[in-house]
Amino acid sequence: MSQLTRLLRPGLLGIALALTACNQTPDDFQWLEGVEDKTALAWVDAANARTQAALETKSDYQQLFDRALATLNAKDRLPHISLKGQYVYNLWQDETHIRGVYRRSPVSEFAAGNPNWETVLDLDALSARENKKWVFKGLDCLAPAYTRCLMHLSEGGGDSREIREFSTRDLNFIDGGFFLPAAKSNVSWMDENHLFVGTDFGADSLTDSGYPRQVRIWQRGTALDDAMRIHEAAKNSVSASATRLDDGQNTLDLVTESTNFWERNYHQLQDGKLQRLALPSNAVISDLVKGKLLVELKDDWSFNGRDFTRGSVLLIKPSALVTPEKSAAHDIVVLIEASDRFVVEELVASARGIVAIGLVDVKSEARFYQLRDGQWSAKVIDLPAQGTLTIETSEFKTGAFFARYEDFLTPPSLYYVDTDLNANLATSQAATFDASNMEALQYFATSEDGTRVPYFVVKRKDLALDGKNPTHMFSYGGFRVSLKPSYSGSYEDLNGVYGKLWLERGGVFVLANIRGGGEYGPAWHASVLKQNRPKAYEDFEAIARDLFARKITSAAHLGIEGRSNGGLLVGATMVRHPELYGAVICGVPLLDMQRYHTLLAGASWMAEYGNPDIAEEWNWLKTYSPFQNLKANVNYPPILFYTSTRDDRVHPGHARKMAARMDAMGQAVYYYENREGGHGGASTKDQLARRVALSYALLWDSLR
Repeated sequence: MSQLTRLLRPGLLGIALALTACNQTPDDFQWLEGVEDKTALAWVDAANARTQAALETKSDYQQLFDRALATLNAKDRLPHISLKGQYVYNLWQDETHIRGVYRRSPVSEFAAGNPNWETVLDLDALSARENKKWVFKGLDCLAPAYTRCLMHLSEGGGDSREIREFSTRDLNFIDGGFFLPAAKSNVSWMDENHLFVGTDFGADSLTDSGYPRQVRIWQRGTALDDAMRIHEAAKNSVSASATRLDDGQNTLDLVTESTNFWERNYHQLQDGKLQRLALPSNAVISDLVKGKLLVELKDDWSFNGRDFTRGSVLLIKPSALVTPEKSAAHDIVVLIEASDRFVVEELVASARGIVAIGLVDVKSEARFYQLRDGQWSAKVIDLPAQGTLTIETSEFKTGAFFARYEDFLTPPSLYYVDTDLNANLATSQAATFDASNMEALQYFATSEDGTRVPYFVVKRKDLALDGKNPTHMFSYGGFRVSLKPSYSGSYEDLNGVYGKLWLERGGVFVLANIRGGGEYGPAWHASVLKQNRPKAYEDFEAIARDLFARKITSAAHLGIEGRSNGGLLVGATMVRHPELYGAVICGVPLLDMQRYHTLLAGASWMAEYGNPDIAEEWNWLKTYSPFQNLKANVNYPPILFYTSTRDDRVHPGHARKMAARMDAMGQAVYYYENREGGHGGASTKDQLARRVALSYALLWDSLR
């Protein structure tokens, strides 16, 4: 038993046993699902205190925290931007404004590398004035003027948001404007005086997943309850929403019912009537382009004698989907053929054409598609192509856009791509760690069923291959989320913290591209749905063993981390093969797969995992559900759970119950629950720095 374990064990175990004695339930720890229950929060406070006493008193913790905070608050870090009219907008957080300043600069000055920032809204001042911990969640402005906007604010960082109308002309909330109280709302503009709105309208207005099931049209100046209902989804669907698609010449009102996480029914609203679109249920409508719907296929599709392959991108005339029997061959155009050479990740349409970002063996490439003489043609855009490209924001009329590039060792840079597709560096940031003696390599492991699974290794060039290197492996493996080369290592925006706190100290970082993500298109994800989920865990374990075979590391020196679905991943593989790992970081996780569908948004994920209320499906879920598969007298690696009381997506009860059960078994357990932060686990940079420092303190102590 480690010194950290001895510090933590006695007090937390005593509290867990004493409280469970008074709160017996079928799983003994179900009482911890009471998010704001006083007894549950007493357990949380005690667990937090023991973890902080164990980890924050380590000699290197303060140094880790200080370095993390300085890196996260770096003055020259690259801002994430959005383009609205003649301005670039950005949320900026630092030591002075921990909640952030939402600000803007004229786009011409920003593109030239000389932004002139103007404050739009001070979130710290608003929080102080209203005595609420506001977290900015977005500003949705009505094009083309971009002066009337819907501002989304979350108290504490959860998915539930308050929505207020805001003027970018006056830089103030609009008196008497549109307002929605806190809820998991779906809202979008129809025009200046009308909104599509789905929210909590009271009894029976939400789905089993806790999202809106009604779509209404709300007219300015009228009561929300009087908004005209145009659609109501089934109670067991995930949600319903509507949006107006506009290509500059044509508009289409699209009403969507998500019947599960991956399938949806699309309707066109025309002349007050809903017309069902004959699309496959898992197709994704991205936009409207020259009067045609931009559609991504996630499965093979046969339509009027033509066959289309999953992974393809199509342009489809809407009328062909309303009355298929009257459609003609030219009503559907194949814009991008499905290919392993170019796996489509992102599509952005403008009046000039379509920008597509695709992956080639998990590295990005950018293409521009334009209609000339009745034919669509593609051109590769001259942007860096060995890491990750994302379209940060774009201008609809001209087609100009900002593209962000980064990789494991290259700090983020922002390129301005003009109307002639010339890519010019607009701004970049200085390195936050010394990468001069480091390299990023890609390898492939062979999973149990023979599938080749890619992974990246970031390390010192002179690393000794002796199997003793402290190694931090991160993965996700679900929901089509592709993990790509990032200056933060993971998909979380950490601005190179992993390099400063881990790589510079001699650690190795591994990014595992296991099945369940979207790295190789829809099939890569679909291959591990429901009963096939363990194949994702087999991929992860194959990569661990491949690292051992290459003598990059060994079990005693390998630490693993995952968040959300990735938290389920590391929890499941830990109970399957505890002998493979030396430490585990398990963030905002799903862990009790018998009850996950009853907790918060859990019901919305049954298309990914299965329904535990169906005996056949529980039979496969129970084989890997971490909470149910913990065994007494098994040595599990030391583990840190982190979550947030205000996570209203993945219930904090998952982490609480798993930590309490492991603790009662005498395992080395560390638990940290931030009182705000939502599913991200942190609302401010110092909260994030604290969580990162706790994680690396445990990893470094356990894996050396």
